Amino acid sequence: MPILNVKVSGTRSPELSQRIAGMLLGLTSRILGKSPEVTSIAIDYVHPEDWIVGGRPLAAQGKRSFWFDIRITDETNTKAEKAQFIRELHAAMKTLRPDLHECSYVHVIDARAAAY
Repeated sequence: MPILNVKVSGTRSPELSQRIAGMLLGLTSRILGKSPEVTSIAIDYVHPEDWIVGGRPLAAQGKRSFWFDIRITDETNTKAEKAQFIRELHAAMKTLRPDLHECSYVHVIDARAAAY
């Protein structure tokens, strides 16, 4: 625990996957205090023609986007820690993808410990 799921618009890139994974591992460890040894990251790529925002494909808008969710055990992080994580994740993704669409999302899911 935790599990991080990322959808990124664009063509699959092992280099970008490594950069995203490294960034996520660092933020998850530093801000949320999660152990890198048990953190799993899954990255999926969606072609910009297939990612629609506001009725138009990202490809037509010249933009990139991401959807990120992380499942953490409920009550293990404060609201302030989660807010900092979300802020820093958006900033880091903007650095990796300067043409980032404003409709890019982070979802922190607090899962009950008994659910595992």
